[in-house]
Amino acid sequence: MTRILLIGTGRMAYQLGHAIAHSKLDLVGVAGRNVEERERLARFLDRKSIDLTKPLPAVDLVLVAVSDDAIATVAAALRTTDAVVAHTAGAMGLDVLVPHEHRGVLWPIQSLSHGAPMDLSDVPMVLDASDDHARKLLHSVASELSEVVLELPLEQRQRVHLAAVLTSNMAVWLAREAQRLLREQNLPPSLLTPLWKATAAKAATFGPEQALTGPARRGDTRTIQHHLDLLTSDPDLRAVYSLLSDQILRAYGHGKA
Repeated sequence: MTRILLIGTGRMAYQLGHAIAHSKLDLVGVAGRNVEERERLARFLDRKSIDLTKPLPAVDLVLVAVSDDAIATVAAALRTTDAVVAHTAGAMGLDVLVPHEHRGVLWPIQSLSHGAPMDLSDVPMVLDASDDHARKLLHSVASELSEVVLELPLEQRQRVHLAAVLTSNMAVWLAREAQRLLREQNLPPSLLTPLWKATAAKAATFGPEQALTGPARRGDTRTIQHHLDLLTSDPDLRAVYSLLSDQILRAYGHGKA
């Protein structure tokens, strides 16, 4: 049974930790720099809370689930062993894990958050590795957590990460801005919830090409101009709306607004 030490206390550690703890893998414990957060996550996962300043237990995999900027610092502070040391950042390379010999990446393509633990079985699990030993171990771990496992080198992972940001983060930000517009009119943001859910479901089922509707898709430049007029006092959002509308108009042969 693969022994895993999880380092981190944030959203990635929370969700991955739960998935590992409820699999056939052996989650030895949780380590982290924030003592209070570490203790809380360890209690939630019913595992040991481990102090990074003290000798660490013998494991097969050290999974560094911290923010991108903290990976190199955490990895450099770890004593080098025969264990595989892997991070969970899709857009980061393997060099941030130097000086460890067996380096890797284990990255679930999913927007993770606190709250109810997620079922990761259908979430694509991406891996990368510096050598065959790390590759074999990470593939075994990934296959235990998910039914969809891919091995991607850094350049492809970065492209996938970019695509994931466009799909998730950018779309969520636009939803936030849309809700703000409703609040400014003293309207409940929940008015958009059915639309948001239906659009996401259609895009997932039929693809974005078939799910896309709206004035730019139809070539309705009069409505687009009216929307731009309504956004005169919000130049940043107006510019975003104009740029995206022009892209859609051109894509469907309507020219610019």
